[in-house]
Amino acid sequence: MTVAGFLLSFAVLQCAAPARADSFPEVLQLPNGFHPEGIAAGRAWDLYVGSLDSGAIYKIDARTGNGSILVSAGLGRVAVGMSFDARSGYLFVAGGRTGHAYVYDTSSGATVADLQLTTAANTLINDVTLTRDAAYFTDTFQPVYYRVPLAGGGRIPQSPAVQTIALSGDFVFGTTSLNANGIVSSPNGRDLIIVHTDLGRLYRVDALTGVSKQIDLGVERVGQDGSDGLVLIGRTLYIINFYDQLIPIRLNNDWSTGAIQPSLTSSTFAGPSTAAHIGPWLYAVNAKLDISPTPDTPYTVSRVRR
Repeated sequence: MTVAGFLLSFAVLQCAAPARADSFPEVLQLPNGFHPEGIAAGRAWDLYVGSLDSGAIYKIDARTGNGSILVSAGLGRVAVGMSFDARSGYLFVAGGRTGHAYVYDTSSGATVADLQLTTAANTLINDVTLTRDAAYFTDTFQPVYYRVPLAGGGRIPQSPAVQTIALSGDFVFGTTSLNANGIVSSPNGRDLIIVHTDLGRLYRVDALTGVSKQIDLGVERVGQDGSDGLVLIGRTLYIINFYDQLIPIRLNNDWSTGAIQPSLTSSTFAGPSTAAHIGPWLYAVNAKLDISPTPDTPYTVSRVRR
């Protein structure tokens, strides 16, 4: 569930957040039965969390833990990974098995665009990253990703032309695997990093051509299976793992290699799926993807210092 490179200036401002934030809630409550997966940091202390079941978007103030529904449940809609564009105030949301992506105005919750990325029967639009001129969406069940060009200021073109880009090179696609999942982009927008969930591998991908190269981490795989969302801060990439781990990877300058750092964990984790960052903190969604949700299942977001 990431902030694109062109938002680095915004991230720098966030890093200047006052130390008193240590007193903010370490656990943020979501509505019972919400069944969350994706999260994105907006302006200041705003966080947005999406529902796998209904496509609803919940907005939380990380300072107080207070929250409310920004986008109501939509018939047939799903919310998986998401990314916030500070230029427009738009929230880009991957639509899972619907084959769609959705764009919402965070000032009102209104739908800005409903984008049909694919008509494939077997699809899982899983995550999204933003660059200055495009939004990129992964598909876990197809060996491709989708590029949606953006107009100036992050606006959605009147007739957006969705581009389907085949993953080639080192990327290993399995017909029975959970394949491409989390995605982030370089500051200049030329390269992407995509994680393979089942293989626990990272790939640097040319954004326009889809040619991929596996990033050498010195190990066969990162952690157990279950690599999900990615968060990129400078040259440190965080992999969020279903098994209660946030795994930092220190990348070299050209993203060809990376060094695995000690994992971050918390007693408050409960199957995190992805995370967002505000200043020196990571906020991880406790998705509990290993259980079947009920209307009474409690869900939370955990804060950890990175």
